[in-house]
Amino acid sequence: MISIIIPTLNEESVLEKTLTSIGRLTLPHEVIVTDGKSKDKTVEIARHCGASVVEFAGDHRQTIAEGRNDGAKAAKGDFLAYIDADCTIMEPDIFFKKILDHFGSDPDLVAVNVAIRVLPGYETWGDWLVFNLFNDYLWFMNNVVGFAMSAGEFQMMRRTAFDKVNGYDPKLVASEDMDLFARLSKIGKVRYEKGLTIYHTGRRAHKIGWPKLLSLWIGNSISMMVRRKAIVKVWEPIR
Repeated sequence: MISIIIPTLNEESVLEKTLTSIGRLTLPHEVIVTDGKSKDKTVEIARHCGASVVEFAGDHRQTIAEGRNDGAKAAKGDFLAYIDADCTIMEPDIFFKKILDHFGSDPDLVAVNVAIRVLPGYETWGDWLVFNLFNDYLWFMNNVVGFAMSAGEFQMMRRTAFDKVNGYDPKLVASEDMDLFARLSKIGKVRYEKGLTIYHTGRRAHKIGWPKLLSLWIGNSISMMVRRKAIVKVWEPIR
């Protein structure tokens, strides 16, 4: 079974579309929304759409890594699939079956990521350019060089591998996705599946602009490689 985990914080404007796209999946699965104390209708929407909800009980601002880990604690599946709250999977049965086939044919494979694009109707020329380059970079680093790289829009892994590396680092406020893939690559193979795509709204780049977002991505990546610590202290939500 696949456990699909979606961390949320005030996602009422996008969550229903994401859950509706996943709702077309007929393969055995469960959907878990882990919420970091939303003040809008996120939790209500999640429950209305049939997702299980795990609400954060801490007294501090939850990191997305903590939200991802909370989802894993509640998950019953053999595979964990992490999806951002503003993402859409166009044909979920084809999408997940192909990934499961990869896992089934290669026992050394521990994690998979896919191509990332901005949703049709939202995509700008800058989005098209950046994500084409970024997707090629993910393919090259994961499948050619063997140096694991990943973004958080979609990550899927064996539950056993996730547990073996102790999940996401809860202290990281950003780049927790990159950090997890790097650690997973030390215990098995990771793969970028170029033939599959997950779509998202592109809202962060559209809000703050690509120059600033790219500088944050690059700065966090370099800092993670050198210090295992992101340069930002708080990853501000864009809603």
